[in-house]
Amino acid sequence: MINQPEIVQNDPYLKPFQTVIERRLAKVSSKQKELDKTSLTNFANGHYYYGLHCENETWIFREWAPNATHIYLIGDFNNWTELKEFEFHKMENGNFELSIDQSKIPHQSLYKLSVHWKGGQGERIPVWANRVVQDEETKLFSAQVWYPESKFEWRNELKRVKVEHPLIYEAHIGMATEKEKVGSFNEFREFVLPRIQKAGYNVIQLMAIQEHPYYGSFGYHVSSLFAASSRFGTPEELKQLIDAAHGMGIMVIMDMVHSHAVKNELEGLGLFDGSAHQFFHDDERREHEAWDSLCYNYGKNEVLHLLLSNIKYWLEEYHFDGYRFDGVTSMLYLDHGLSRDFTGYDMYFDGGQDEDAICYLSLANKLMKEVNPNSISIAEEMSGYPGLASPVEIGGVGFDFRLAMGTPDYWIKLIKEQSDENWNVGNIFYELSNKRSEEKTISYAESHDQALVGDKTIIFRLIDKDMYWSMDKQSESLIVDRGIALHKMIRLMTFCCAGNGYLNFMGNEFGHPEWIDFPREGNNWSYKHARRQWSLADNSELRFEHLNAFDQAMISLQNNENFLSESFITCLAANEDDQVLAIQRKDLVFVFNLNPSKSFTFYGIPVKAGKYKILLDSDSSEFGGFNRVDNQQTYYSKPEAQLSQKHRLYLYLPSRTSLVFRYIPPKSIF
Repeated sequence: MINQPEIVQNDPYLKPFQTVIERRLAKVSSKQKELDKTSLTNFANGHYYYGLHCENETWIFREWAPNATHIYLIGDFNNWTELKEFEFHKMENGNFELSIDQSKIPHQSLYKLSVHWKGGQGERIPVWANRVVQDEETKLFSAQVWYPESKFEWRNELKRVKVEHPLIYEAHIGMATEKEKVGSFNEFREFVLPRIQKAGYNVIQLMAIQEHPYYGSFGYHVSSLFAASSRFGTPEELKQLIDAAHGMGIMVIMDMVHSHAVKNELEGLGLFDGSAHQFFHDDERREHEAWDSLCYNYGKNEVLHLLLSNIKYWLEEYHFDGYRFDGVTSMLYLDHGLSRDFTGYDMYFDGGQDEDAICYLSLANKLMKEVNPNSISIAEEMSGYPGLASPVEIGGVGFDFRLAMGTPDYWIKLIKEQSDENWNVGNIFYELSNKRSEEKTISYAESHDQALVGDKTIIFRLIDKDMYWSMDKQSESLIVDRGIALHKMIRLMTFCCAGNGYLNFMGNEFGHPEWIDFPREGNNWSYKHARRQWSLADNSELRFEHLNAFDQAMISLQNNENFLSESFITCLAANEDDQVLAIQRKDLVFVFNLNPSKSFTFYGIPVKAGKYKILLDSDSSEFGGFNRVDNQQTYYSKPEAQLSQKHRLYLYLPSRTSLVFRYIPPKSIF
C-alpha cells in the first residue's frame, strides 16, 4: 500500500491495526494545525504571557482562571491582605491581569493569589510561578518575586554538544552530598560534577527539579511546573551548574513529570480556580489510584498550552538539553496500564488508550526538535508500546529513546529466584539484546527504585549484611568476592548488549551500601539515608574503590571504542553447560565466564581471523580481582582445523570473569 505508515511496513504484525495508527497520526497533524498555523514553537509561549513579568518598570501579573470571579495579589508587601489596588482585572476567555508599579514589590518579595469563585475562596500559588519557596517554620509555600538586577550570562553555549549514544548519570541534587542535609546546586557543581566528568558519562539526568511540596516524593508529585525547587538553591545556581556541565561537554536533561500532578490544593493546580476540571479530569479519571495524584486532561487545548509551554520553558530558560519523560505508560492507557498484561498487540490498539495523551506526547517531541534540534527525549515506559521511540512522521510517538525497563526487573528476578550456578547464558543474552529494531533504547542494570527502602540494589542482594563487615581490602570473604565479581559482570553484560545508550543511578557505580530513605515521620525526619557516601569510593582501603574503578574503565571503553554505534550484536557462543557467553560488537569481543567454580584453559571462541588485545579484564587487581589473566599477552586466532577458514580464539577463562578483546585488522600487524 502506497500510503501505508512506515512503522506498519517495518512490522507486519501491526497491519491489523493500521487504521488505528493512521487515525492517531492524523490526530497529531490536525491538532498541530488547530493550535498554531505557523509552528508549535509559537503556540508554546504561554510563559511569556502568563505569570509575572516586568514591562517598563511595571509588574504585569496574568493568570488563566475561567471559574474565578475575583483574584487578589497578596504578599508581604501588603501584609497579606486583599486590597483594591491589588485586585486583578478580569478579561476575556477566563484571563485575569494586574499591573503594579515595580517599586511597590521588591525583588524576593513573597506573594500568593487569593482566588474567589462562586461559593468559595482560597489562597493559591500562581500556576506560572517560576520561583516558589517554603517557610522553614510554618512549612507553607509562597511564590517569590525573582528579578535580580544582572541577567545570568551563559559562558559555555558554544560548547553544547549533541550526544548520539547517551551515557547517563542519573542524579538527585538534594541527596548528592555526604552531609545529612539537603544538598545544593552549588555543592553538586563543585563536588559531584567533576566526579561525573572523570567517570566519563556524557549526560546528566537530574531528578526532582520541578518544585514539589513533599521532599520524599523523589520529585514526582510536582506542584509548580515552572519553578526549579528552591530547596536546592536559586535559579542562577541551577543555570551555573548546567553551564559548567556544558563546559565539560556534558548534556543535562531533566526528569519531566507531565504524567500526573500533586493533589495539594494550596500549592498545586487541583482546584486552582475552584473547579476540578480546569487542568484535570473531573470524573472517575481525575485521581490516579496507584499514585495518589491527579491526571491531566490532555484533550483540552489549555492543558496542551500549559504543558507544551513548560517543555519550551526549561529548554530555553535553563538550557536543559532534553527530558526523560516520567510515567509514560500511565499516560498511554486509560487504566494507566494497571490491568493489562501486554501479551499481544491488541493491548496497544483496543480502544483502551488515551489518544489525547498520545497526541500530546507526539506534539511535545516535535516541539523539542523545533526549539533545539539536538535535544533528546527518553520515555520511561514499560508496556512496550510499538513505535514509541519512532518518528511521528512514520507513525510513531517521536521519542528519541526508550528506557529498557525490563532489564533491571530481569536482573532482580534472576538474582532473587536462581542461584548463579543455574544462570542460563543464552537466556541472559536474549533478554539483554531483545528490542524493536526501529527503536533506540537506553539500558541499565538497576533503577533508582531498587535503591529505595523496601527494595535492594544489586550489590546489596548479592552481598547483604557482609557489606557492613567485609568490604575492607584486608578482609577475606567468599560472599564479598562473589558479589563484587557478579556486580561487575552484570553491569558489563548489560552495557555491551545495550541498544544505544546506558544509564547509572548516582552511587550504584561503586556499590553504594545504603538504601535511600528520605526524611519522614517514620524515621524521625532523618537525612541519614538521603545522601551518598562518596568517601567510601575514595577510601583506598575499601573495595568500593574497585567497583568505582571498574565502572570508569567500562565507560571509558565506550568512549574510546564507540561500540554502541554498531547496532548489530552477534552472539559468538552461549555454552549453557559451561556458562560461557561470547559476544561481538563492532571490533570488540566480550567473553563472560559466569561459572562459579570452573576456570577453563584453551577455551575456543569462534572469531574472525586476526590478532586480539585485551582492553578490559574484570579479574584485574585494580578492579578487585585476582590477576589470573596476563593482560599484556597478544592473542592470535587459530584455524579450527588444518586449512579451515573458521578461526577460534583460545583463551584461559577464570571463573566469574569478564574479558574484552579488541580485534586488530591484519594491516595493523605490520
